[in-house]
Amino acid sequence: MSTIKPASSNLTRGYTMALVSAAFLSTTAIFIRYLTLTYQMPPLVLAFWRAGLVVLTLLPLLALLRPNLLRLKRQHLFYLAGYGLLLAVFNSLWTLSVALNGAAVATVLAYSSAGFTALLGWWLLRERLDWAKLLAVVLSLSGCVLVSGALEPAVWQANPLGILTGALTGLAFAIYSLLGRSASQRGLNPWTTLGYTFAFATVFLLSFNLLPGGLIPGAAVRPADFFALGDSFSGWGVLFLLAAGPTVAGFGLYNVSLSYLPSSVANLIATLEPAFTALIAYVLLGERLNGWQIAGSLMILSGVVFLRIYEGRLASQSPASPPRMREAASVE
Repeated sequence: MSTIKPASSNLTRGYTMALVSAAFLSTTAIFIRYLTLTYQMPPLVLAFWRAGLVVLTLLPLLALLRPNLLRLKRQHLFYLAGYGLLLAVFNSLWTLSVALNGAAVATVLAYSSAGFTALLGWWLLRERLDWAKLLAVVLSLSGCVLVSGALEPAVWQANPLGILTGALTGLAFAIYSLLGRSASQRGLNPWTTLGYTFAFATVFLLSFNLLPGGLIPGAAVRPADFFALGDSFSGWGVLFLLAAGPTVAGFGLYNVSLSYLPSSVANLIATLEPAFTALIAYVLLGERLNGWQIAGSLMILSGVVFLRIYEGRLASQSPASPPRMREAASVE
């Protein structure tokens, strides 16, 4: 009895942390949508401030609690700089997608990355593309089409940039995930990777916003755009919560949950994120998904859940390996 009780307690603690992590992460799109609607904040300016505040929150914490994690070998600098550039591109697309498509739709479209990841892994890394991955690809990409409304000509006329941005968000997330797989192989701690990639991403996002003539959709057009929040204490407070809550707290709780749960179980719980986002968006923002979008959302999430269950069973049949951190938690 004494051996079962601690195990049960650890499972309860792990499930609780994973659920709270998913709840934190699900607020990312809500905060972004609120700031872009209420303050007309350019999406890429919002992405810049968010990344910068993540750095200002995380790096001092690491310096205080784990200063050894800030030490970096020189050969890792170029790798993390490239990783930061990709993060800047992804966060630009993601923030713009939320502004154009709404919180719920943008979050679901980001989860279509499961299909893109399987295809890119097969093409670039020569990973196995078996029937389970093909099914996940079909479900994810078909769901992406339904959620974005790409089958309706009227949607292409009204919101072509939204459709394109939503699809590219999933693709960029997939590329980011593939690159993230090599971070642990290089011996980089997840917190070190998170801190430095966001630091480099901040620099790149600033440069995106400084390009002349509004070359990039959603970027700053004039210097005043960087201070769209003005002297609004509540606006800056929400922006700080966006940086400190979903990214730092959400990722941190997910990491801790991996100490108590198998990574496959923690990943499955994490797929509750779009459902939480849709519910919060409905209550706070009045967003509603139509029938086709609900069907597409279910297809995407079914593909993700099915693939994770399948890969979890394969992993249980092979020699144990250290769990890999979820890349999604570090970018949304």
